[in-house]
Amino acid sequence: MKIALDPYMIRNVPLLELPAVVAELGYEWIELSPREDFIPFFRHPRVDDATVRKFRKALDSAGVGVSSVLPLFRWSGPDEEARQAAVRYWKRAIRITADLGVDSMISELNGRPEDPDRSEAQFWKSMDDLLPLLEQEGIRLTLEPHPDDFIENGHDAINLIRGINHPNVSFLYCAPHTFHIGNDAPGIIKHAGDLLTHVHLADALDHTASSGNRYILNPPGTSARIHQHLDIGQGEVDFDELFRELRAHGFDGTLTACVFAWEERAKESSVFMRKKIDEYRATWS
Repeated sequence: MKIALDPYMIRNVPLLELPAVVAELGYEWIELSPREDFIPFFRHPRVDDATVRKFRKALDSAGVGVSSVLPLFRWSGPDEEARQAAVRYWKRAIRITADLGVDSMISELNGRPEDPDRSEAQFWKSMDDLLPLLEQEGIRLTLEPHPDDFIENGHDAINLIRGINHPNVSFLYCAPHTFHIGNDAPGIIKHAGDLLTHVHLADALDHTASSGNRYILNPPGTSARIHQHLDIGQGEVDFDELFRELRAHGFDGTLTACVFAWEERAKESSVFMRKKIDEYRATWS
């Protein structure tokens, strides 16, 4: 099992210094999420081959590996021109991942929930474009349903991923999205079965509580989604239940600490999350 840190809260640390900082925080693995000097949100990667080689040396020097590269592109949106651009960005991101010697990528389904049929059609077109390159490079792709994607429910996302019918494509359970994807961690984990290879760990409050009035969004009827990525224990995700089911499932994939709420205490949060993850894992033995 790999325990990784999503270093988004410390994204201002220079790329070549990042591995040493992550090691100091107690992690052996980095889940490389979007950052402006590497692969930014929704735009073409910025890093060149020379920097990729330097980064790989920095990883080796720090004794830290990259568990996965996580790009986010608009590869399932209804707009065809935007989809084609996203596929171009994806292809460069796949090459970068391969050059790093990493065999895992993570992303969201993307698309638009108000236009799910068109978004799904776009998703399949993009998969047709990208699966051959992923196969060629020996890279596995793990997908998650995200709030505001064309599929948000965990069970429905698993059905879609199963329909891809490819051994290199699997499912990610994201704990801070629990209340958007069905509030059914045990059921979703059981439904996923061997498709579950990755879990994101952070806490969140239940936005559906108090008859949906915990958060009041204006104007009334807005389609905006809301959630948090908090330290474990600061929200309402049932982590006892989650880890109990992971243990019963025999989970042996990657667990990633992905707290985003506390940039002013990023170090303390990251250290705390590693400690909590180790405490839960200790109950598995």
